[in-house]
Amino acid sequence: MMESLGQHILVEFTGCSAEMLDDVQAIEEHMVQAAEQSSATVINATFHHFSPLGVSGVVVIQESHLAIHTWPEYRYAAVDLFTCGGTVKPWIAFDYLKSALKARNYSALEMRRGTLHLLDPELKLSDVRIETQQKVTPRFKRNIWFTDRDKGQALSLRYTGEVLLDEQSDYNRIRIIETYAYGKALTSGNRIICTEKDEYHYHEMIAHPVLHICNTIKKVLIIGGGDGGSAREVLQYSQIEQVDLVEIDKLVVEASKRYLPFLSVAYRDKRLNLIIDDALEFVKNVKAGAYDFIIIDGPHSSGQLSPLYSRSFFDYCKKILSAEGAMVVQGESPKFSEKDFVTIDRNLKHVFGNSRKHTILFNVPTFPSGIWSFQLILPENRDPLNIDKQKIELFAAQKHTKYYNYATHMAGFALPEYVNKMLQ
Repeated sequence: MMESLGQHILVEFTGCSAEMLDDVQAIEEHMVQAAEQSSATVINATFHHFSPLGVSGVVVIQESHLAIHTWPEYRYAAVDLFTCGGTVKPWIAFDYLKSALKARNYSALEMRRGTLHLLDPELKLSDVRIETQQKVTPRFKRNIWFTDRDKGQALSLRYTGEVLLDEQSDYNRIRIIETYAYGKALTSGNRIICTEKDEYHYHEMIAHPVLHICNTIKKVLIIGGGDGGSAREVLQYSQIEQVDLVEIDKLVVEASKRYLPFLSVAYRDKRLNLIIDDALEFVKNVKAGAYDFIIIDGPHSSGQLSPLYSRSFFDYCKKILSAEGAMVVQGESPKFSEKDFVTIDRNLKHVFGNSRKHTILFNVPTFPSGIWSFQLILPENRDPLNIDKQKIELFAAQKHTKYYNYATHMAGFALPEYVNKMLQ
C-alpha cells in the first residue's frame, strides 16, 4: 500500500567520467533510458550544454521528473529523481545512472514526499485521473540545447537530438547537429562555427567586398575555412585562376563534404587546391608576392587569440602578398571579444600601416552578440566606397546573393562611434 504521494531521491555522483559529463547528447540519452528502465512514462526532455563545460537537463515524466547538472571539471554530477505513484522504481534509475556515468562514489538521500497519514484529502480524483489517462497519450519530445557561452553571455540553439557527426580530431571535437531554427550546424569544441540558415552572412561578406574593391585579383590564399564557404564565394568570379585553401583539421573538410553540401560545393571546382597543413608553417615556404588576396578565415577567440592573428604571422602575409594585394581577416566581435578585436586591429596597423587598414561590420544571428567584423588590408590609397554600384547590383542579381549587395557593402564601412573610439 502506498504510504506517500511521492518518492524523492537526491544523489551526488563523484569520480565520474569527465568526458561523459560534458557530452550533452550522451547525458540526454542516459537520463531518458534511466526513466524508461524505471518504468516511467517520458513526456519530454530538455538539455543544455554550457561552454566551456557542463550539462544541465530534465526529463519530464508522467509521474514527475528526473533532473541532472554536471561539473565535468570536478567529475561530479547532482541528480534529482522524483516520482509519484507506486509504479515507478527510482532506485532502478539510480543504478542505471551510476553505471552510465562511471561513478566511483555516490551519496544518496531518499525522502517520502506527501506522507498520506498527515494529509487530509477533500476530493476523490481517481475517476478523473482514469478518464484523463484514457484520453491522453503522452508523446516524448526531445529538447536539447547547444550553448556557446563565455563568463558573461551565451547563445543557445535548440536541436533535435540528431547528431549527424561527432568525432574527435587531433585538434578539436567536431560535431554536426540538426537544429530546429537554423538547420544543420557545424560546431568545433563548444563553439558554433556556422549554421545552414545564416552562414551566408559571414561567407558572402568575407569575399565580395574585397573582390569588388580590387577587381584584378587572380590568385587567392584561404587560411582556415575548411568548411568551404569562403572558397565557394571566391570561386564565383571568373577572373580567379587559383585558390589555395590551407586547413589544419582534415575532419572539418570531411564533415563538410559529407553533410554540408551547400558549403562544400567549392571542392568540386578545379581551381581549388586543398592543402592539409599548419598555416603557420605553410606561409614560411611561399615565395614573395605569390598571392593577390589572402583570407584568414581563422577560429573565433575562446579566451586566447590564435597565433594566426599575431604580428609575426601578419609579417609573413605581407611578404607573400603581391604589390597591389589585399587581405581580409576574421576580426572578432567588438561586443563579444572587445580585447581581441582591438588587438587584431593594432597588429595589422603595425605591419601594414594605418592607411591600408579598414574595418567592416555585419551581423550573424548565431554568433555571440550577433555583430561581427572583418578587418581588411587594401592597396595604398584604395577607397573601399569608390565602387561601381551597377556592377554590384548586377552581380547580386545574377549570383543570387542572400546578404551582400551594394547597400550592405556601403553600410558595412559605416562604423558606430563606440567602434571608432575603440580603433583609435
